[in-house]
Amino acid sequence: MLAVKDLAIKFYNREDKTWLEAVHQISFTLEKGKVLGIVGESGSGKSVTSFAIMRLHDPQNTTISGSIIFNNKDVLALSEKEVTAFRGNKAAMIFQEPMTSLNPVFTCGYQVQEAIMLHQKVDKATAKQQTLALFEEVQLPRPQHIFSSYPHQLSGGQKQRVMIAMALSCNPEMLIADEPTTALDVTVQKTILNLLLRLKNERNMGLIFISHDLGVISEIADDLLVMYKGDIVEQGKAKQLFENPQHPYTKGLLACRPNPLLQLKRLPVVADFLNQDKAVGVKHLLAINSYTPTEIEARRTQLYQQAPLLEVQNLGTWYSIKQGLFGKNKSFVKAVDEVSFEVYPGETLGLVGESGCGKTTLGRSILRLVEPTTGKVIFNGTDLTQLQKKELRKIRRDIQIIFQDPYSSLNPKITIGNAIMEPLQVHGIFKNDTERKAHVLHLLEKVDLKAEHFDRYPHEFSGGQRQRIVIARALALQPKFIICDESVSALDVSVQAQVLNLLKDLQAEFGLTYIFISHDLAVVKHISDRMIVMNQGKIEEQGFPDEIYNSPKAAYTKRLIDAIPGTKQL
Repeated sequence: MLAVKDLAIKFYNREDKTWLEAVHQISFTLEKGKVLGIVGESGSGKSVTSFAIMRLHDPQNTTISGSIIFNNKDVLALSEKEVTAFRGNKAAMIFQEPMTSLNPVFTCGYQVQEAIMLHQKVDKATAKQQTLALFEEVQLPRPQHIFSSYPHQLSGGQKQRVMIAMALSCNPEMLIADEPTTALDVTVQKTILNLLLRLKNERNMGLIFISHDLGVISEIADDLLVMYKGDIVEQGKAKQLFENPQHPYTKGLLACRPNPLLQLKRLPVVADFLNQDKAVGVKHLLAINSYTPTEIEARRTQLYQQAPLLEVQNLGTWYSIKQGLFGKNKSFVKAVDEVSFEVYPGETLGLVGESGCGKTTLGRSILRLVEPTTGKVIFNGTDLTQLQKKELRKIRRDIQIIFQDPYSSLNPKITIGNAIMEPLQVHGIFKNDTERKAHVLHLLEKVDLKAEHFDRYPHEFSGGQRQRIVIARALALQPKFIICDESVSALDVSVQAQVLNLLKDLQAEFGLTYIFISHDLAVVKHISDRMIVMNQGKIEEQGFPDEIYNSPKAAYTKRLIDAIPGTKQL
């Protein structure tokens, strides 16, 4: 169906007037009815390659050489009119972020209907019927309601299904899915993967599935190619590559995702494999890096003979969803519903559950970034719910939060050095800015950044580097306790491993206590001493991670475990 040969892609850099080669003469094929997985870190060239197949690059600053033969026609030789017909009718693409791919001012139904009318030249009523049929095919609840809903009114999984429906609207022969499950709950992710496989089989399409996560790719791909810095370093049948990876980079990608069957001190990172002899095996590196039962027991004894640092007692946070007469509240949604637990000094307590389960609201309620409705939050003997704003501000030195999206939590107009220094100025820590800057430079070093980064702005950093910046900012006030809210959910698995290792290192050095919030049970199991599973505002179960993983009591927890990608490869 598709034969890519000697594909090279260069971008023109206007600043230094040079050409950057992003993809270096790669070749691969896709068969009809098969799934080709393309895996690699950000910057490996995988998305750039898919854009070239769809002819989506700006010809003003891009040169593409080689050939892209689709059903015996060279896509690179098509005219603009032929490209328009090719997109949609022959090939379609699902983009990484559905919220930025859907127009916020039009309803979801209108946007799919418009695509059908444009490509199939049918009337509005026919296009609407086809749209509703597509919404049913991608298993959207209440298709008529979704048709008239705007993108912001849908969940992440629902928006992704709308994008899939739009991509399928013209019955394409080939579908490219570019990171279609990044940052989705593992349960929603599994549903989307199953949906794509079902649609591929029913329509006999060719599917290119792009991801940074080999665990996700293992669930769906027949064939696999691994990209690194614009080159294909390994390709072949997916099953063979998983069972016997040859290239050190492939071994690194396989090893750096948390494995729920192991209790590791540190996650391997890609550099561990690229810097070593190719003969070093994944299993060997994991084996020498695992906790022994004696070490686990010793840590638990040390942690739980102390008095708790944080006690949450019957905490509830309610939101009004309807108003009665004269503005009186008529009904509530209980985002957090009578939750109680303790956190001990030096412990990492994992908080896991799907989007909407209440875990982020719980974290923010503890800090009183959201005001709780009922209950107590006792930190170091002080009930935070009873403090006035001035008293609360003082105690916030000891409790910090790392937000989910580091870019939106940094001011784009302030250099990262000043962003980290600002809380020191607010709380009057150190005598002057000279001492504060020295402290900030020390923190940057601690999170593996450099002194010269002090004067750079957030947009000049990668996602992993921005995550390190907000970790440094959380550490600036030398807190005792940090809430990490989905702080690795959107990172490449290789960068995620580095950040998780960094959090463990900082905990050991500074005696930090964490609440680590995530929708990914494998990540939470790796980093946590104890774990709480939340569902619909309540605690489903809590206990030691290995016990919960091996013998889950709640059906909901079993579903989360079953949804961990790549478990059949473990």
